[in-house]
Amino acid sequence: MELEFAGEVVEWRGPAPYHFVPLPPEEAEMVDEVKAEVAYWGVVPVTARLGETSFTTAMFPREGTWFLPLKDAVRRAEGVGLGDVVDVRLSVGR
Repeated sequence: MELEFAGEVVEWRGPAPYHFVPLPPEEAEMVDEVKAEVAYWGVVPVTARLGETSFTTAMFPREGTWFLPLKDAVRRAEGVGLGDVVDVRLSVGR
């Protein structure tokens, strides 16, 4: 499954701050439809593209949607900061 969407970079504080892009409701519902086929340990593996940078990660459910983690290296490469709205392309699954 391929998805494209725009979302705001948010921070979730844990032991260290982490940055994520929450999926919009429509895209989150689409992931919910296939999660049983692709999820492991409650997370959904994805290959994501932000600007010119591709990366692999795993999304997890939070606050009624899916949160896409943004690695620091990706944010630095693309000049992305907290509160920025970014365009993301996702390939769901391994």
